[in-house]
Amino acid sequence: MRHTMPALEHTLAYSGKPHCSVRLKGNDGMAKLWLMLVLLLAASVAGCRHKPDEERVREAVAAAAAAAEAGHPADTVASLSDDFEGNHGTLDRQGLQNLLRVLRLRGQSVHALVGPIATDVRGERLVATFTVTLTAGIGVLPEQAGVWRVESAWRKEGGDWRCYSATWEKAL
Repeated sequence: MRHTMPALEHTLAYSGKPHCSVRLKGNDGMAKLWLMLVLLLAASVAGCRHKPDEERVREAVAAAAAAAEAGHPADTVASLSDDFEGNHGTLDRQGLQNLLRVLRLRGQSVHALVGPIATDVRGERLVATFTVTLTAGIGVLPEQAGVWRVESAWRKEGGDWRCYSATWEKAL
């Protein structure tokens, strides 16, 4: 026996588009909000691509410079590894953070203008080279003002890029 279905009519009750006949019980508004949120998250994850490692390091350098200018020592050193070594042991992570704290306590400011950042991938590590122009407010280390050439070495630690070594020399 052949089973036949009646033809669907295009009326206001049926537009030809599938629609959901599931009714949510309880707090319909909250359930719909959660459903919408889940769908948005799924769509954003599906379309999301990870940033290239080189871009992530460039962003970390820019964030450190912005934090230094804003007078936030902890944020300035956030991208440095715990064993960071600057200029062959002349400055470590804690030393840099303390220097920035002293400047902030004195009400002095530092301005850093970072030039273009060149990156070079070396196996699982990355080297970022750039110039930084340092200027300062009145009374802030005038001998340190000027243009500096920086070479920084980066490695991944727990999915984040951390600077573990840097050297710098006065460019001008």
